[in-house]
Amino acid sequence: MTRESMHYDVVIVGAGPAGLAAAIRLKQLAAERAQEVSVCVLEKGAEVGAHILSGAVMEPRALNELFPNWKSRGAPLHTPVTQERFLFLTERASYTLPLPPQMHNAGNYIISLGQVCRWLAQQAEELGVEIYPGFAAAEILYDASGAVCGVATGDVGRDRNGQPGPQFQPGMELRAQHTIFAEGCRGSLTQQLFERFQLRQQADPQTYGLGLKEVWEIDPARHQTGLTWHTIGWPLPSNTYGGSFLYHLDHNQVAVGFGYTGSVYPDLYI
Repeated sequence: MTRESMHYDVVIVGAGPAGLAAAIRLKQLAAERAQEVSVCVLEKGAEVGAHILSGAVMEPRALNELFPNWKSRGAPLHTPVTQERFLFLTERASYTLPLPPQMHNAGNYIISLGQVCRWLAQQAEELGVEIYPGFAAAEILYDASGAVCGVATGDVGRDRNGQPGPQFQPGMELRAQHTIFAEGCRGSLTQQLFERFQLRQQADPQTYGLGLKEVWEIDPARHQTGLTWHTIGWPLPSNTYGGSFLYHLDHNQVAVGFGYTGSVYPDLYI
């Protein structure tokens, strides 16, 4: 069955911070040069921000460059970091450590990255970017020379055997002069590009980590807006890098997270 196709100057896979910032900057540069550039962003989540690890501390330097007037535009950076703590934990005690230079967060903001992505999507759409949430890029398209020329979304309506059912609809091809893959860590299409074009030759081995995060609403008496905590040590062994974090957002909310990378630690249960 023939698939329908749409043509753009640029197709971007992934509506995270990188993909949306790229779309915005392309439109800004085109406007500065009085040019027309068609830009499309595909997002597999049902809405922009749905697949973002949300709680974070953000350095606003890149946002300052993208939108110097981001405050008047209503960017959701409401909670500047006001206090920082860095602790080494043992099973029964904690010890305050001096903050390493790279962990200083003066001038940074505790944010919901999901909210920031949704705000970036609004800015992009105002500039004329087309954003399609709920459509995952499932296939890379190549031209006769073997160069990437776009992506295709997945078919819908197939039965359990992979055959077209009564509601079957083939995927849509989105062809472009330039395709940007901003899928994030371990993107499925990006992995295919690594292999096809041998992009990881002579590169350092990838390092993988495991992490989890939740947002809690806590007793107002225990909440300190703008406070960030980072810890190392327990329950991790000495040969494994990682630790936990607590970021006090507004509205009595705290982003609680734990992550580690390095050696496998099978006896760690959370």
